[in-house]
Amino acid sequence: MQAGSLIISMFGDAIYPRGGAIWLGCLIRMLAPLEINERLIRTAIYRLVKEDWLVTHTQGRRTDYALSASGINRIEEASKAIYAIQSPPWDERWRLLLTSNSMSNKDRERLRKALVWQGFGMWQNQVFVHPGADLQVALSLLQGEGLGHLQKHIWPLAGDSLLTGSGVTDQQVATQSWGLAQLAQSYRLFVKTYQPLVVEWPVKKTCKSHIQNQKAFLLRLLLIHDYRRLLLRDPALPQKLLPGDWPGQAARTVCTQMYAALSVPSETYLEEHMQLADGRLTDSLRLFRNRFRIC
Repeated sequence: MQAGSLIISMFGDAIYPRGGAIWLGCLIRMLAPLEINERLIRTAIYRLVKEDWLVTHTQGRRTDYALSASGINRIEEASKAIYAIQSPPWDERWRLLLTSNSMSNKDRERLRKALVWQGFGMWQNQVFVHPGADLQVALSLLQGEGLGHLQKHIWPLAGDSLLTGSGVTDQQVATQSWGLAQLAQSYRLFVKTYQPLVVEWPVKKTCKSHIQNQKAFLLRLLLIHDYRRLLLRDPALPQKLLPGDWPGQAARTVCTQMYAALSVPSETYLEEHMQLADGRLTDSLRLFRNRFRIC
């Protein structure tokens, strides 16, 4: 488990809904049961600041770490996929980003990582594709990540669904652009891992204690972390473009049920322990209560 990735999951799921900031000492203490040591956390936090995920606010000898404007944008975009109820409908139009050959290999790789984060796939190593992305938003997110200078190398287009008889179907484009077979296998493993806990946890949650609340928080963090890692590879394709036995919806159902079971005890733990550098405890915002309902 990478410390930086887990910290992003925690910021997105637990810290952002409570104001978006946390004291470093509190973060270290809350992650200690997962055996992620202080050195790894400090190193990961430093990198996240360098990558413009986080900014620092000093309070005497203590430091709060808060989501930057870019970090908030990325968290909000990811949350739309993580906490949605189902795949969006499709207007049967593809969104395309063509790139020029004049772009350097280094810039092309930076662009690829940024667009994969946004859910774009790559068709035949030639063009970035997505069935529903807002191209203006996509370009704005690139600007926010310091890649605005690459826009002169990008040609955004929108096109109709493939013509019947063209030799390639829309579903084939989706399968080849995103490696859906491997993603499906990962979704099935997620369901296999967490489905038993959906049955088991309601029995455990009758025992109300500090330890049980802490376990609920840690399990919720791992649940969302594992699910988020899957969704980073999932373009949220409309049902029409997915194989008939697609396990993504089953994984979403399991995640929704498990999250609901963990919400009350995990929030109790956060209310009692999530702290800022000046000693204040954080308050939950309204957006938390809408998760897995509307996004």
